[in-house]
Amino acid sequence: MTVDVKTISFSRGAPSLDMIPVEGLKESAQNAFTNDPVGAFSYGTAVGYKPLREWLAEKEGVDVERVIVTNGSLHACAMLFDQLVAPSDKVAIEQPLYDRSLLMLRQRGADLVGYPLQSDGFDLDALENDLKGGLQLKFVYTIPHFHNPGGCTMPVEKRQRLLDLANKYDFLIVEDDPYRDIVFDGASLPSILSLDESGERVAFMNSFTKQVCPGLRIGYAVGPTSLIKEMVTAGTNTYISPGQVSEAILNDYLRAGKLDESIRTVRGALSERRTAMVDALREFLPQATFVIPQGGYFMWIDL
Repeated sequence: MTVDVKTISFSRGAPSLDMIPVEGLKESAQNAFTNDPVGAFSYGTAVGYKPLREWLAEKEGVDVERVIVTNGSLHACAMLFDQLVAPSDKVAIEQPLYDRSLLMLRQRGADLVGYPLQSDGFDLDALENDLKGGLQLKFVYTIPHFHNPGGCTMPVEKRQRLLDLANKYDFLIVEDDPYRDIVFDGASLPSILSLDESGERVAFMNSFTKQVCPGLRIGYAVGPTSLIKEMVTAGTNTYISPGQVSEAILNDYLRAGKLDESIRTVRGALSERRTAMVDALREFLPQATFVIPQGGYFMWIDL
């Protein structure tokens, strides 16, 4: 008897086609091309498709000048690092860390200071001790929701404490948060960005890869106005604008109120798969210890 064996890769956080709202995106494409062909098919500017930029600013509760739309959140991350990191700048990171972010920081010559993950994220006791001892940081890079690959989430109290440390010791927080809306149990926590009343301490990144569709390649960054202005200038001087067609499609999709349904689909599908994986680990790898993620795509497993 021949048995078909299907390999499931756990190396990437890529949504499968059953989670993609194909029909909804088709409808939004037709609407975008009909209602704004000039905006969709012409050159744009480095800020991104302006109606989408405005929607994002309203979503995050910030002035529109603090938002730039990018080709995925990894592009936003690269642009931020280009502006923020000079060789030998000290940057605090979680260990383990998303491999692409780690690679980009190393490529730019950052002097990385690592802090092992705790069950609730960044080890702020160790960080504060080093800061008291004279450590001077350019920024702290953190993935607060459903950490990749740790699977843990930083509670609100810890987010506020990190922000307090940034204010006291004068460093920036780079908040990478692409999994925020994919929570299985309860509600997403407030972003560190939303806690920052000054508007100067947090550079925030998010993406629509997980909630809607990776093929759209749309992410965005929110930060201090001066930093976003520098990123816009860099974008203008390199790629002129991100893809207006895909951003026009997403803009229609979001403004039609379809995002919530898409998120519900992703949450349901991933929650079932999370449970199946946890059950299998308990049965076949009883010696393993792991974080049971409450959302997102990742968990860290120790054997």
